Amino acid sequence: MRSAERAARRRLAAALLIAASLVLVVGAATRTTQAQQMRRKLLASFPRGLMSVRTTAGSVLNFKIWVANTPERSEQGLMFVRHLADHQAMLFPFTGHGPIVMWMKNTYLPLDMLFVDRHGRITEIARRTKPLSLDLIYAPSGTRAVIEMRGGDCRHLGIDVGDAVLSDALKPAR
Repeated sequence: MRSAERAARRRLAAALLIAASLVLVVGAATRTTQAQQMRRKLLASFPRGLMSVRTTAGSVLNFKIWVANTPERSEQGLMFVRHLADHQAMLFPFTGHGPIVMWMKNTYLPLDMLFVDRHGRITEIARRTKPLSLDLIYAPSGTRAVIEMRGGDCRHLGIDVGDAVLSDALKPAR
């Protein structure tokens, strides 16, 4: 009888272990889903648009963009985003005259940051910025916009200093 009790206890312990594991897995999946929904909700409030980069080699590359057109949106940027699709970017248009400083706080992806002047030309690129870093990335003087895209995309797509950026989001408001 004792061996039957031990076997029953072992089966009960195994069942409890399986149940606890399922609770942990379901909880983790729920947290992941909630985080994904939060990220989508955060970016859902951003205006969307289109942007083209015309390279000096003659290629035209088209992107879907989110536009960080308010101080709050600029502060959020791509924080908490864990994936960018091909040809997806964020555009930060600036109208002020003060210095522009970027960082990677709560940003999980390495990014290429393109600094664009008032003529729509890329003047500098910070390549593959370090995720989650609080290091400050200073835009060169005369920067009118910053574009963030997946780290390595500039090299992969042939985007470089001197290329032209075209987007309605860069046009001054009337």
